[in-house]
Amino acid sequence: MDSGRSRPMPMEPGILAFHERCEAFYPADAVNASVAQQRRWYDALCAEFDAPSPAGLTRRDEVVAGRIPIRHYRPAEVATDTRIFYIHGGGFVVGSLESHDAICAELAHGARAGLVSVDYRLAPEHVWPAAFEDCYAVLENLLADDRPLVVVGDSAGGNLVAGIVLKAKAEGHSGIGGQALIYPGLGGDLVSGSYVEMAEAPGLSTTDVAYYREVQKAPADSPLAHPLRADDLAGLPPAYITAAHFDPLRDDARTYAARLALAGVDVTYREEPQMIHAWLRARHMSPGAREGFDHLVHGVARLVGTA
Repeated sequence: MDSGRSRPMPMEPGILAFHERCEAFYPADAVNASVAQQRRWYDALCAEFDAPSPAGLTRRDEVVAGRIPIRHYRPAEVATDTRIFYIHGGGFVVGSLESHDAICAELAHGARAGLVSVDYRLAPEHVWPAAFEDCYAVLENLLADDRPLVVVGDSAGGNLVAGIVLKAKAEGHSGIGGQALIYPGLGGDLVSGSYVEMAEAPGLSTTDVAYYREVQKAPADSPLAHPLRADDLAGLPPAYITAAHFDPLRDDARTYAARLALAGVDVTYREEPQMIHAWLRARHMSPGAREGFDHLVHGVARLVGTA
């Protein structure tokens, strides 16, 4: 249905070319297809933007807690004992160890730190709190060896990062040295702010966000599922938060960063002015995405202590 609003679009040619290339693999109305079809499209999209692995980086797969697949990345140069725990995006519906493999490899390489990614259970087969429980179980497993950890995630993964960090604080866990949220969905009001201004932005629409929330079936009043509902953010670990200007989730990131700062948390907030949702995948074809990724790597490196 025509909403009467013009579609907000960035001007950078690189990100526009990226978006056009994405829609050839993952159409704008993908959420109307079956979940199986969505996953096939998403896997093809991710493969299209795959990148060579950094020289000397090694991978090792493992299963923790008897059922949760994880992948260890060790770059050629490791300059810290602090590890990165990466949680992928995909609306809680798509994504895997493979979908974000190149991103994880480049982040580990750039930050000069070991990295662990997780293959959490997906909706609709596994609704809330399955994904959250898987990520929290891996977090506890990683913290058990008393090595510091920085938790990083994009989109739905950013939501899961913020939620498990809140739970870890409530349960008295130490050892989380930082959190990095990349265009996270944190439970903002779907009828105001960027959810209205960027409702039809390329890459992700407000209708898509509503669909993913419905599929996940998280309780609306849970701050672990919707971290913007948390009453007390004091005492959380330092944060690096990055958002895309042309993204309905933009104000979730803005608001959470502001609330963290007001609570006394050391927070760096960066908004990529010409970027759209999922710009991480455009880092090898868009100058703005490359700049954003470089800043992300530096922000994570600062959190792990290698910057």
